[in-house]
Formats: sequence, structure tokens, C-alpha cells
Amino acid sequence: MKPVPSGRRGRLPLSLRRRPVPWERQRPTWRDAGPAVIARALKRAEARPSGNWYVVGASGELRADRPLARTVAGQEVVVWRGPDGRPAGGPGVCPHLGAPLRDSPVRCGTLVCHWHGLALGGTPHAGWVPLPVHDDGVLLWVRLDELGGEAPLDAPVVARRPERATALTAVYSGTGVCEVEDIVANRLDPWHGAWFHPHAFADLTVVGSPDGADGPPGTVAGSSGIAVGSSGTVAGASGIRGTEDAFTVDVSFKVAGRLVVPVRAVFTAPEPRTVVMRITEGEGAGSVVETHATPLGPDELGRPRTAVTEAVLAVSDRPGFAVVRRAAPLLRPLVRAAAGRLWRDDLAYAERRWHLRSTGRFPG
Repeated sequence: MKPVPSGRRGRLPLSLRRRPVPWERQRPTWRDAGPAVIARALKRAEARPSGNWYVVGASGELRADRPLARTVAGQEVVVWRGPDGRPAGGPGVCPHLGAPLRDSPVRCGTLVCHWHGLALGGTPHAGWVPLPVHDDGVLLWVRLDELGGEAPLDAPVVARRPERATALTAVYSGTGVCEVEDIVANRLDPWHGAWFHPHAFADLTVVGSPDGADGPPGTVAGSSGIAVGSSGTVAGASGIRGTEDAFTVDVSFKVAGRLVVPVRAVFTAPEPRTVVMRITEGEGAGSVVETHATPLGPDELGRPRTAVTEAVLAVSDRPGFAVVRRAAPLLRPLVRAAAGRLWRDDLAYAERRWHLRSTGRFPG
């Protein structure tokens, strides 16, 4: 089903599948989903600069009375809001006797260690050195230069987003036994959508891919719309924007029964731990779904664990969307639940991929 151009939309943001194809009769996509195509796109994504920035959570998770804690590749990190409301952060281990700062309260913008009262205000103190923190209004990031090992950027590499004032935003978080590359590879395989997620997608066709696996040879579609930190990096430089790795997909999002929302979406990977889906045609054009992968460290069995943080920023130019935005507190749990159902599938995909790789049985 082709996306409905915005100029010829009906009164309702839905379409009716008139000749739905049963799941088992849809066109197989395994020949198109070439392992080498996905692997090359993954390799190029891994080579792009991140500036050593890692997503640690949603901006909305940061409360006034306690820090947000995350372990990134085995390093404990805490983030909290200072007295001016701006985020502060640093190592999650108290420099005095090693107390877990994740359990310490915030008072008047100061993190106070609950073991002996060492007060940390976001500046170097008693051997504790703060970390750069960035709040983009939707997600919180921390910069770990020793871990990333790259030239640092002043701000994260963030995809162009719709204005938050006009968008319905929601953030989902999950964790899987896998590595970052397994999460990113999952998102760089759009061919699995209607087969693996029949409850969510239908009529999926990949019409453009980096190596021309679908569509005309060499097809590349869409602009990644990447904004890069102000450290002298040029946003349009080769290997940064990621437009050479755009996957363009025509797909229908299932609503109920035969009711669907057909769109065209473009997937890009602006940096090693992020994949962005942008709706470019059809209902909700301009909406963005960002998937961020953050390494956490090994579990009790020594297996790698990775956090998925998915930010949804949905927009519409329909007049009634203003009502939808006002109902955001009621709708966010529904959006998170829908993302959670998809990620139950996709984390199983990523975990299976890691298991096969770790045992030398991954095909190819």
C-alpha cells in the first residue's frame, strides 16, 4: 500500500486495507535483506563520530529530590538538576568511602552523600570530578571521554526533530542481553517488520537501501537532518550525516482490524549508537522515532547488557492534533506500551543475534 500524499488525505487519518494479504502469503523478504548490506551499513554507522556522548535516560525522569543513575559500560554515573535547573552529573561513586550516590538525595540542587554527608554541587570537590551532561529536552546524555576514546564534541549528535511544543513525546526504556551493535543491526534491518511484527505492521516494502538492494541501483533516499555539536565538526561532512545509509520504507501501521495508517519512513544512523526513523510522507510527516543503545556492562553471568532508549516525537498538521497534545499525559503510557510490545520482539532478535555471534554460529 502506497503512502497517501498529504495533499490528498481524507478527513480521517486512517485507511482501509481493501485486499489484505495473509501473513503467510506476503512476499518473502529474506533475499532482499542481504546480510552484507546490513553489515556494511552497521560498519559505517560504527565509524561515525559520537563525541563520546551516551544516552542515560529521559529528561522527564529527572526529579528534583533524587539523581538519575545509570551504569555505562561498567561505570556508575549520576545526573541531577542543580539549583538553576540545569543538569549536573559525574561518577556515581562517592570519593570518600565509595558510597553509591544513586541512593543519595538531592537537596536544593546539591547531591548529598547519605553515608557521611559529602555535598556535591556539580564542581570538582574532594577528588570527585564532574562529567559533561546535556539535556536536549527529551533525553539526557553524559560524555565519557575515556570510554568513548574519540575527539569530544560539545554536544551530542542529535537528529533534527520537530518542535517539542508541537509534538507528542514519549520515551520507552528497556534492557537486553546483547551488545550495542545487535540493537543497531536490528534497526538497520527494516525488511523484518511485517514478518516479525504482524501485530503492528503490514504491506511493508523497502523501496530504497544503501546498496540498492531494493529500488534502482544505488538508491539513497531522504536527508538525515543531523545537527552536530559546536566543536568545529561540519554537519554536512562525509561520514557524519549518514545519508548514504538511508533505508526508505513504505509501510502501514496497524490500528485495528483492517484500519491502517500508510506512511513512507526513512531510517538513518547518525552515530554509532543511534538509529532514527523519520516519517517523510503520509500521516504524521515529520514525526521521528529515535532509538539509542547504551552499553551497561556485564550481568552476573558475564554477558553484555545494553539499554534501549527510544524517543517518539509525533506531529501532525491536522487541527485536531492540538487536542491530542493536551491529552499527552494520558497518551504517553499507551505510546510506551506500544513501543514496549515491539521491543519485546526486537530485544529477542538482538539477544539471539548476540548469542549466535558469541558462539561463532552467526550466519555469514
